[in-house]
Amino acid sequence: MRAVKKPNNFGTNKTNCYRVRARAKGERFMLVAPSVLSADFGNMARDVKAIEQWGADVVHCDVMDGVYVPNITFGMPMVKAFKQNSNLPIDAHLMITLPEKYVGAFCDAGADIVTFHPDASGDVQGAIDTIKSKGKKCGLVVNADQPFDIVEPYLPEIDLLVVMTVQAGFGGQKFMPNRLQMVQKGDEMRKQFGYSYLIEVDGGVCEDNVATIKDACADIVVAGSAVFKSENPTLTIERLHA
Repeated sequence: MRAVKKPNNFGTNKTNCYRVRARAKGERFMLVAPSVLSADFGNMARDVKAIEQWGADVVHCDVMDGVYVPNITFGMPMVKAFKQNSNLPIDAHLMITLPEKYVGAFCDAGADIVTFHPDASGDVQGAIDTIKSKGKKCGLVVNADQPFDIVEPYLPEIDLLVVMTVQAGFGGQKFMPNRLQMVQKGDEMRKQFGYSYLIEVDGGVCEDNVATIKDACADIVVAGSAVFKSENPTLTIERLHA
C-alpha cells in the first residue's frame, strides 16, 4: 500500500486556520473533541450545541455495544441528532463488535469521522473501504493494552490514529502516560513514510497533562470530564488548545 500525501483537515475552518498559522511558526495547535459520554444525557441537545459555543472543534461520540466493551451507550439515531444540533464534525468512535456491519449506517446518520477497533473487526479493510466510499474520514484505534502492530498495516489509508490512554469503555478514568509512546511511534511513522493521518489521544485528558500530550506530537485530544465538569468550559477548551 502506498501513502497518499494530502491535506487532512479536522475541525472548523477557523481552527484549521489556527493550525496552519501554528505550523508556520513551528508550533502545534491542539484540536479539542469533547466526548458527549460525559454530557448530561437528559439535556443532550443543549450540551451538543454548547460544545460548539465553547470553542471546541469536534463532537466525539462514544458508541458502545455492551459486548466489545462492558458498557452500552447509543447508536445511529443519536448520531443523527448530534448532527442536527451542531455544525462541528461528528466523530463516531465505535467500540462495537463487527464494525464493518455498521460503519456505513453511521456514515449515513451523519458521522463525518468513523473510528473503530481493528481487533473487533472480521474485515478491517472492508470497513475502511466502506467508510471511504461514503466520502467520510476513517480512523483506527490502538487500545491501552495493545501493541502498535495492530494498526500498522493500515496506516497509509487512514485519516485518524486514535491512541487510548485509558481502558476503553468508561469515562472518567486516570490517564496512562506510558501510552504516549504509541503517539510517538505514530508520529515517527507518518514522518518517515509521509502518511497524512492525525493522531488523537483519548482518555484521561486534562489541563495538567495536555502539554505532555502535545510534546508527544498528538494533534487532537478527546476530553470528557475535563470539559463537562469544568466551571468554565470555554476557558478549559482554550487551555487545551494552547
